[in-house]
Amino acid sequence: MNAALPTTTFQVRKAALSQTRWHTGAPIPLVPGQVRLGIQSFAFTANNITYAAFGDAMHYWQFFPTGDEAWGCIPVWGFATVTESLCEGLAVGEKFYGYYPMASELVMQPVRITPAGFFDGAVHRQALPVVYNQYMRCSTDSFYEAATEDVQSLLRPLFTTSFLIDDFLADNDFFGGGTTLLLSSASSKTAYGTAFQLAKRKGLEVIGLTSPGNQAFCESLGCYSRVLAYDALDSIAAGTPSIYVDFAGNAGLRRRIHERFGALRHDCAIGGTHVDELAAQGSTRTLPGPRPVLFFAPAQAKKRITDWGAKAFGLQLAQAWQDFIRQVTGTRPPWLVPQRHAGQAPLQAVYSEVLAGKGDPRTGHILLP
Repeated sequence: MNAALPTTTFQVRKAALSQTRWHTGAPIPLVPGQVRLGIQSFAFTANNITYAAFGDAMHYWQFFPTGDEAWGCIPVWGFATVTESLCEGLAVGEKFYGYYPMASELVMQPVRITPAGFFDGAVHRQALPVVYNQYMRCSTDSFYEAATEDVQSLLRPLFTTSFLIDDFLADNDFFGGGTTLLLSSASSKTAYGTAFQLAKRKGLEVIGLTSPGNQAFCESLGCYSRVLAYDALDSIAAGTPSIYVDFAGNAGLRRRIHERFGALRHDCAIGGTHVDELAAQGSTRTLPGPRPVLFFAPAQAKKRITDWGAKAFGLQLAQAWQDFIRQVTGTRPPWLVPQRHAGQAPLQAVYSEVLAGKGDPRTGHILLP
């Protein structure tokens, strides 16, 4: 990408996520120590809608500020290439995997540069979770394979969350006997990644909850003990010791689960794709049983890095990732089929589809800005 070209950014109104705009601005001139990366491709999934839905509460809007408090830039995971460098140790043409804006480019201030990559040392990112500030050099990244680049964009950040959810629940001894796990939005990538991990553990029943239209897809994955439509909750015994792992943020479903299962041990809130119901979640104080607790993956990652050491943590995650990817890509039909979209109009269409919770769960959207 020519550094003289304007920078384009896809922005959403924070208070009304269906309202979007494209912003075009002059490129930022580099100062010594900085690099410019041209963003090549990134994934867009329901996870990114969660970033927007919790943009204020979890500080996701702060990663790539727009300069206008009413408008935000949703973070995404993908690949970018250095197009201009005034930073020793980072050469033009090198490719990096990491956390990017929905934009054509990003200027960063690399620090802690190693053969593995670097961290963005920009002042406004210093107080934000370090896991989002790390950029991996593809030439040395043990996760990277050119042939599965799109799958990595789509699943790597989500599976990391899945790995940590499974580890968090086990680390807490499944909250004293929650041997049945109810996973909402079972067709979502983070949910079935979590189910894949949980299925390795003995003595657990992992029930996927989904819409009738996605039930056959979820059953085809083979990682759930059984799959139920949302209206079939009554087929589970009310006294079952259980844990609810919520990937959708559906306030009505949460209330039904709390009111039915008197032996509910824990309510683990993961996602918020039902953005029209977020306001209703403020009334969780009236729910019977345990209060919903928002799961924050970076906190569990930090704990395990402290417990195990960074190298051991990385090795365990990498092994789990390789097992997962073999299952996702090796099954016929594959669990996930990447689909590429180039340009502003297709990007807008994908955003609207994912925001509305529509689309084929077997399709993974890769956007080329």
